[in-house]
Amino acid sequence: MASPPAPEPAAGLETPSPPAARAPRAARAARPAWIAPSILSADFARLGEEVEAVVRAGADLIHFDVMDNHFVPNLTLGPMVCKALAGAAGTTPIDVHLMARPVDRLIRDFADAGAAWISIHPEGTDHPDRSLALIRDLGCKAGLVLSPATPLAWLDWTLDRLDLVLVMSVNPGFGGQSFLPAALAKLRAARVVLDRHEAAGGPPIRLEVDGGVKTGNIGAIAAAGADTFVAGSAVFGSADYPGTIAAMRSTAMRSAAEAGRRTAGRQTRVEAAIATATATATEAGGGSAAGG
Repeated sequence: MASPPAPEPAAGLETPSPPAARAPRAARAARPAWIAPSILSADFARLGEEVEAVVRAGADLIHFDVMDNHFVPNLTLGPMVCKALAGAAGTTPIDVHLMARPVDRLIRDFADAGAAWISIHPEGTDHPDRSLALIRDLGCKAGLVLSPATPLAWLDWTLDRLDLVLVMSVNPGFGGQSFLPAALAKLRAARVVLDRHEAAGGPPIRLEVDGGVKTGNIGAIAAAGADTFVAGSAVFGSADYPGTIAAMRSTAMRSAAEAGRRTAGRQTRVEAAIATATATATEAGGGSAAGG
């Protein structure tokens, strides 16, 4: 006697089709690598000439460190110097890093002096949100600086105020320090936060790193997620500013692209494994129902 046909599934309970195979995930396009020579390592007797030289050499930003001998144990440059160097920088933006407390008056002074980017430490102000808003209100790009012991949690409620996150890979206050390896993990974690922010519809935010960046380690730093690199002695201590800046940029771009491809490959493999497991479970469930 022939076996009765399998019953038709009840309306609304049709066995779902296995998920279609997804196209391989494209690697996230690497952002252009920006090199920001730090004038803290320049020859102060020829500061204007040094700025002009790195601009001709291809600098993307001029990094301007401000230390107040209060927030950090050193004293450097003020807004009058920034204003004097604005002409030498020309169209290359001046990237001011305020290692100072309090910052609101300095924000106004440096904005008036021609700064294009101004970054502050959350510990340098009683009201980080208000200080970041002030930077933007004055027409500048706003950045938040995370020292080695400053947690990423500061980003939770400030991303909508930011154009840049600066991860310090040395303790602030002195030039010429060695890169702290723990900064790589922090950069990777920050990159996840910024990518999620952008994926949710937020504008891109640059991820800058400052401290001990050299031609020999910039590849690993870029692979960790940084796209903007402050370089002091690596540039001003070299005999070939254009060659050094070009080499740092190309190494960073190549490493970032390779890291992006590896990440995309891992994501594709995970998604393929999930799809296979789902399809297997679906087939097993369908077979059990038909055999019953």
